[in-house]
Amino acid sequence: MQTVSDRPVILQALPALESGGIEHGTLEMAQAIVQAGGTAIVASAGGRLVPRLKYIGAIPVEMELGAKNPVSIMRNAGRLRQVMRQYGVHLVHARSRAPAWAAHFACGRLGVPMVTTWHGVHEANLPGKKRYNSVLASGARVIAISRYIATRLSEEYKVGSDRLRLIPRGADMMRFDPASVRGNRIQKLMGLWDIPDGATVIMLPARVTAWKGHAVLIEALAHLHRTGGFARDWVCIFVGETNAREGRQLVALAQQGGIAANLRFAGHCADMPAAMMLADMVIVPSRRPEPFGRVVVEAQAMGRPVIVSGHGAALETVEDGVTGFSFPPDDTTALAACIQHVAGLDSAARAILAGHARENVRTHYSTQAMQYATLTVYDELLHTRLADTFYYNVAGDGPWNEEALPEAG
Repeated sequence: MQTVSDRPVILQALPALESGGIEHGTLEMAQAIVQAGGTAIVASAGGRLVPRLKYIGAIPVEMELGAKNPVSIMRNAGRLRQVMRQYGVHLVHARSRAPAWAAHFACGRLGVPMVTTWHGVHEANLPGKKRYNSVLASGARVIAISRYIATRLSEEYKVGSDRLRLIPRGADMMRFDPASVRGNRIQKLMGLWDIPDGATVIMLPARVTAWKGHAVLIEALAHLHRTGGFARDWVCIFVGETNAREGRQLVALAQQGGIAANLRFAGHCADMPAAMMLADMVIVPSRRPEPFGRVVVEAQAMGRPVIVSGHGAALETVEDGVTGFSFPPDDTTALAACIQHVAGLDSAARAILAGHARENVRTHYSTQAMQYATLTVYDELLHTRLADTFYYNVAGDGPWNEEALPEAG
């Protein structure tokens, strides 16, 4: 009979594997589990990232876990329990609320420990919403992806230090490395997105939804257009899935401001390192506090100047004037001033900023540090040595910062 020490079997549960921070974090942990000698299983509805999951040696299990109604959750709990029995799962890591509820009931029946990660905003502004959210605060260990989220979990959901673990998300310093991006990759995107040679490229990498602040950026750019704030050609690229209705609203807003011709809707981009490399600045003008903001650290890893709304975890990942710039949330005039300032930076100032930004990510927000710290959480519950095995297997393969490791636990 299999024991935990033979080959720990760890199942991660989430709604789908299309794109986004949760999905990429799931893949990164699946890879770490495999590198540490465990078996990684991912239960989801599938999606475009499944081939990558298979490539790294993990096992995808197609299962609809996104339904929120109680009947579907209980049905999914039964299906999840069958999968757990089939593969001999030792631990479940749930990353979203509906899958976490199914995992909660399945794990309870089988006596399997559950780890949860609080990834999203998850406001409690409607009756019953806090109760629904609370499952992500119920794990045997609860991972917060920023100090901002850790404070919320501690104060609003009373998660004690015995269960709460702060593990910031990370950027892959090997993938997001300016030296590794060849010019042909950048030229391909320039042609695809119709970017004129020499134009200043302003990029907002996020799914098009109201709270991500696309309208805030359009209004700031319209202000610069009216006041003559740009002395050269420029384009603004929205990189991310676009809802048709919200896309039309943004186009209408840009038309009112006289800048519609400068706007590009790029949709999903599989080559984000190249996309960020062609950007002169990356802007994250979120209207609500970001739980973490993965694109911020990815842009910093690429040495790009970042401009962020000054709330939530952005206050942790960006040191204003040193590793990037911040502005008061929803303040379009302040954002316009930041954009104009960054556009005017000379090459020496950009190089200094890029060096500080990349070092910030290497020191505090590397993928390897996140993987290692999460494996230590699994080890706490399973009494294994996954983290040690992972460290010895990958420490020589790329950027690794030992100083970051103790902070993660």
